[in-house]
Amino acid sequence: MKKEVTLVKNCKATIIPAGDEVILAEGITYSIAQSLGGSVTLRDANGMYRVGECELSALGEDIKKEVERVHEVQSKERVLSEDVVWEALAGCYDPEIPVNIVDLGLIYDLQISGEEEARKVAVKMTLTAQGCGMGPVIAEDAKTRIEALSNVNEVSVDIVWDPPWNPKMMSAEGKKILGLE
Repeated sequence: MKKEVTLVKNCKATIIPAGDEVILAEGITYSIAQSLGGSVTLRDANGMYRVGECELSALGEDIKKEVERVHEVQSKERVLSEDVVWEALAGCYDPEIPVNIVDLGLIYDLQISGEEEARKVAVKMTLTAQGCGMGPVIAEDAKTRIEALSNVNEVSVDIVWDPPWNPKMMSAEGKKILGLE
């Protein structure tokens, strides 16, 4: 992907790691730090910013199309199962780390309950650090991805701190991506 982008219009973004919303101004150039899971992390001399799927058009049509092409939308026709939910969660990324939340070991529990046409999905997850302001953004991304699956009526994503996360909880794939194996 192109390494720099100049915004073609103002856009909402989330400051990383504080989690505060900010408006990035049209005409400003940013470096693209990563583009994973349908969002883009931008960087400038002042910090890093997560631009969500709804704001991608501010990055220009070429960047938007490239991100959308790479990010495959979950099919509503698939039968709901734990594997399908895990796959949806694997599309969520910490905007500072190029590893999805499943391979980071952030998902502690996943439960599916209810009748076939009205299923409830409950997820317990953690974060790499308790002070991370991006927690609500990551949890909302996970929730949105699960809600997009067929036959899901209700989703809860709760952030928990026990047990505390540590790098040993990462999958072999996550460790490989970060050069820890």
